[in-house]
Amino acid sequence: MMRMVSALGLVAILCAVTAAQQSEAPPLRVYPVQGAVSVIAGAGGNVVVQNGKDGTLLVDTGLAASAGPLAAEVRARYRGAVLWIVNTHLHPDHVGGNDAFAQADGRKPLDFLGARFDGTQPLKIIAHSNVLARLASAANGPRLSDAGLPRDEYATPFKDLRFNDEPVVLHHEPRAHTDGDTIVYFPKSDVVVAGDIFTPGGYPFIDVANGGSVAGEIAALNHILDLTVPGHTQEGGTSVVPGHGRLCDEADVVEYRDMVVIVRDRVQDLIKKGMTLDQVQAAAPSRDYDSEYVTAASFVKGADFVAAVYRSLTAK
Repeated sequence: MMRMVSALGLVAILCAVTAAQQSEAPPLRVYPVQGAVSVIAGAGGNVVVQNGKDGTLLVDTGLAASAGPLAAEVRARYRGAVLWIVNTHLHPDHVGGNDAFAQADGRKPLDFLGARFDGTQPLKIIAHSNVLARLASAANGPRLSDAGLPRDEYATPFKDLRFNDEPVVLHHEPRAHTDGDTIVYFPKSDVVVAGDIFTPGGYPFIDVANGGSVAGEIAALNHILDLTVPGHTQEGGTSVVPGHGRLCDEADVVEYRDMVVIVRDRVQDLIKKGMTLDQVQAAAPSRDYDSEYVTAASFVKGADFVAAVYRSLTAK
């Protein structure tokens, strides 16, 4: 019988992994993406930067322990104030740096981190309303100060704004990785920021305890494919920035989506045969993908992914 890890157990493991990452503080690496968009890796989840004449917009802020080095990197490389932060979901490796940027805003009105130099435009932190509700609860996510919470929430299927002469479109993906996932689309730069809906180096963490589901995960991946346009011979074109890992394009998302669909179908077939979770895990319906998506350091192992799919499919 394979060892079973509950959804709440996975959340506990995430906190432990986050603590280990915080103690190691890996060096940051900056990569250009396309247009006005670049990515900073090594702060936890990938941090995306859109910069131009209006200032700086960040998608996610990484781990709390990496906020100091991240702020220094942003200050050294990009001009203007950080005026927008978009959080793609609630996990601590994506929202942990919110406090550092928000507190700089309140502490020093002329600071580059949080206001225009005339002090008239403060930092705004935006996320789906489900993210705010969960972060504000003592039972969910990292404990952020009031200033670090995404108070500029939205509860509609999408929200848009214009910054640095570019539309920035936020799409809510219901019940995918969590129930508060946001995909961020920069159409002028031709970049889609996927958050942890898409993690090409590992299986998705379908956080059932925080509203995630395999059906929503597949729908969100399909929506990413709707937004992307490939380049020559189906390579290149729209860049897709995952929550963790390398820069990708449409073909990478297709491969990932197909994997999730195939494993979902296999688990569903075993459920129809009356198998319990232990029996489904013992059947190893992800085994031919494990060599590609599981390493010794992986947060989500094959059995964990299968368990999340099973619980999602059998949830009332």
